[in-house]
Amino acid sequence: MLNVHQASAKLIKLWSRAREPWRSLADLGWSARRDFRAARRSSAYQAVYDLPLPLVTVCVATFNRGQLLTERCLASLLRQDYPNLQIVVVGDCCTDDTAARVAALNDPRIEFVNLTVQGVYPTEPRQRWMVAGTVAINHALSLARGDFITHLDDDDEHLPDRVSKLVAMMRATRADIIWHPFDYERVPDEWHVNQAPHFAVNNVSTSSVFYHRWLGSIRWDIAAWRYAEPGDWNRFRKIRYLGVRAVRAPERFLKHYRERNQKN
Repeated sequence: MLNVHQASAKLIKLWSRAREPWRSLADLGWSARRDFRAARRSSAYQAVYDLPLPLVTVCVATFNRGQLLTERCLASLLRQDYPNLQIVVVGDCCTDDTAARVAALNDPRIEFVNLTVQGVYPTEPRQRWMVAGTVAINHALSLARGDFITHLDDDDEHLPDRVSKLVAMMRATRADIIWHPFDYERVPDEWHVNQAPHFAVNNVSTSSVFYHRWLGSIRWDIAAWRYAEPGDWNRFRKIRYLGVRAVRAPERFLKHYRERNQKN
């Protein structure tokens, strides 16, 4: 049986989930669902599924992690067996050697922009964690030209066949968004699997989704911390509210590392 504290926590979680549609309605407005349905019916929306080799944009936000960015994150993207990639890397006003390290890769698929002013984020550590990088990732989205869009955190890595398999799955299912399970590092060198059975909070992450370019119009919210929501789920919650066709891929295409600079 549940004790009082467990029961209370469960009720709070259920109440929070019940409020999600109202939050999304407030965030997106009354016409959002109608606008999305109209767009999805259009020939322009549907055309990307029939392209023989659609362009895929990978958006990466980074801040002063030049070595991890280039040796792990970007290395994994450059190993993709899918040829038609645009890799957009945006620094949130990096002050380290990130620009030089990215330039040294000398790959025309990579576009690097370093913002001259960093985003203004909360000072409280957990609230800051929820939304840090919002300005950089939204800028990356503004530069995305892909027919499909995906993301990768600057300290994580994707498997080499991820993009090719997800493009094939997109074309086969005509999904609006695909998510997949992933490996994650709970403590250094201790790995677990998030099976991600549902398109729901704690099941999806920034780097475990792949979606139609239209959804790039739904941006990260720098104020997501006010809902006590991580920025990625705050965004995916709104995308789910639109009534998207979300499809789960069964394979684990992501290694999500514990941030080495996290103290807790």
